[in-house]
Amino acid sequence: MKGILFAGAISLLVSFFATPALIRILARRGYGQIIRDDGPTTHHVKRGTPTMGGIVLIIASAMGYGISHLLTGVSLSTSALLVLGMVIGLGLVGFLDDWLKVSKKRSLGLKARQKLFGQALVAAAFGLLAIRFPDENSLTPISLNLSVVRDTTFVLGSVVVVIWAIVMVLGTSNGVNLTDGLDGLATGAAVMTFLSFILIGVWEFGQSCAISMGPKCYEVRDPLDLAVLAAAFSGACFGFLWWNASPAKIFMGDTGSLALGGALAGLAMTLRTELLLIPLGGLFVIITLSVIIQTTYFKLSGGKRVFRMAPLQHHFELLGGAK
Repeated sequence: MKGILFAGAISLLVSFFATPALIRILARRGYGQIIRDDGPTTHHVKRGTPTMGGIVLIIASAMGYGISHLLTGVSLSTSALLVLGMVIGLGLVGFLDDWLKVSKKRSLGLKARQKLFGQALVAAAFGLLAIRFPDENSLTPISLNLSVVRDTTFVLGSVVVVIWAIVMVLGTSNGVNLTDGLDGLATGAAVMTFLSFILIGVWEFGQSCAISMGPKCYEVRDPLDLAVLAAAFSGACFGFLWWNASPAKIFMGDTGSLALGGALAGLAMTLRTELLLIPLGGLFVIITLSVIIQTTYFKLSGGKRVFRMAPLQHHFELLGGAK
């Protein structure tokens, strides 16, 4: 349990103190957010706010996780390393997108197909590797069964598991990306979800089949170390939130949103709680659905809208502005 406390505290401190330094570096180079002209008018004052803050989130999480293991002397787990590797990979895709935006001074970076391909490639690599590396109990980081609060009897098979990993990563990373349009919204929601994964990991470790056999025990490869990793992500988000809350002094950008979304998907798969991610990340689901509803209705109705603007948070902003 010390590892969880160390990981959370270290990542929080790194994130809290490193973020203002990154703000100064980005501001000096003029790497500011590009704001869409058709968005809420209240967002225009945010033009030029430093972006790519996700760099700090990734570094702080990795440092918190790694240093906690140095302090406790516990070995790194394959499950957590695979999730962390996917987070770094998705962060690189997001960084490229952010870099193109700020360097070319436009609101569009990578083309949608290019970004989706990069995300899918990282997710596929994670899925392929995560069904390998069995431990002494023949448990791999992710299983071939569909899971809710534990593995079900519904077997997916190797190929479908990789495809399912791609779907989950694309859904969560883009869901967090869509939510990251209001100061502190995505970061705050992510903190709460990561805290849930800490509790889940600790609970699964205490009720592990390797410790106490029973009909309701959990067969998860590295639940406690995944809780340590979740604590690192939670601490990094919490430290960053101080600077990202309204009025935001920095945005996480696609670098952060894609990485955090990948972390959520990776933890859900490795902790055998895939479908549980829907209620745990309910805000991300609702906001993603608002975009799907708006786009579908707009096409079917010949240009009519359900919301004043999608994603949903902008709809409420415009309603407030109208008052």
